[in-house]
Amino acid sequence: MKFTKMQAYGNDYVYIDAIHQKLNNLSELAKFVSNRHFAIGSDGMVLICPSEVADFRMRMFNPDGTEGEMCGNALRSMSKYVYDHKFTTKTNLTIETLGGIQHVELFVENGQAVNIKANIGNPVLDTKKIPVNTNLEEFIEQPVKILDKEFKISAVSWGNPHCVMFVPDVNNLDVEKYGREIEHKTDLFPNKTNVTFAQVINSNYIKIREWERGTGETIGCGTGCCTAVTVSVITGRTNRKVEVEQIGGILEIEWDKETGNMFMKGPSYTVFESEIDVSHIIK
Repeated sequence: MKFTKMQAYGNDYVYIDAIHQKLNNLSELAKFVSNRHFAIGSDGMVLICPSEVADFRMRMFNPDGTEGEMCGNALRSMSKYVYDHKFTTKTNLTIETLGGIQHVELFVENGQAVNIKANIGNPVLDTKKIPVNTNLEEFIEQPVKILDKEFKISAVSWGNPHCVMFVPDVNNLDVEKYGREIEHKTDLFPNKTNVTFAQVINSNYIKIREWERGTGETIGCGTGCCTAVTVSVITGRTNRKVEVEQIGGILEIEWDKETGNMFMKGPSYTVFESEIDVSHIIK
């Protein structure tokens, strides 16, 4: 089985062509290509599949074998994959995900996609649609005691739940200590949730650190960036167009006032390509 490891400003994913080969036992395969089993530093596995309603379908699996809904960085990298590997010549793509149909624009130089702009849709705030244990209609800046600190937590979704809280100094925060506690706080979230810690530098600039459910701290998460921007705009902290600094670099995020959609733009990289024998797993 051929695979490609790609990075989208922080998240490392393994991309597998599931159009031209049949794969079984996907949960076990996802575990095998994770950093715990195959030692390639993978945040997860992404399958490129055929779609009846879009150009391609994206299926994303976490390192623990569970299937996730969507990651903005994985979405952008998949778009680069299908263009660079000649699956398509289109520079405007639609990608089917569990979170809905996503729209991606590719910027090409010398035959390769070097920059990717993704429209990941309108953020959902209604807690009837987000798996949050609360009677509040919108879970925005609710005071919650986490260990020895009180955080004001907000929840946003594009098909997968994200929560965000603003802190005075994100660099010196013990992300693992508080991220792990919030991830497993089932009185708030019935299932594990991604956690974004954000610091507002000014009205056009945010710094974040991301704790990803089932993985730990990641270099960056595109959907986590959009979550931080959504809440910062709602609470009057920033403008609608913001640069978000992750450990892996800066993403440009814009929340369109007319459509309500979120856009993210930034580069994506192919790290390496190889082959692995997984016949004992997928047969």
